[in-house]
Amino acid sequence: MAPDRLVPSEVGPVLLAGRVSEAIVTAIRQQNAGVRVTQRGSYLRVSVSSRCEVRAEAVAGLLGEPFRIPQDLERVMASFRGRLVLSEELAAWEAKPPA
Repeated sequence: MAPDRLVPSEVGPVLLAGRVSEAIVTAIRQQNAGVRVTQRGSYLRVSVSSRCEVRAEAVAGLLGEPFRIPQDLERVMASFRGRLVLSEELAAWEAKPPA
């Protein structure tokens, strides 16, 4: 498999490159196993097998300022893969069950 090709069970956000997105990626790496990040010019594609999650508290700690889900996440998330589940504390991307 080519290193930038996704497998069907991989999920995660596509983020606009920048300080906030780097904090999100770092938090995702801390909270999930097997994280793969592909740089696509001004975008970062984050891929995790089956389920990818990030907690607002973890991102806020890395930024040194409040981080709100979904408001602050939506500002930097250009797209995503999987089913997105949001609460005030957590964003999770999950693989869709087979049809």
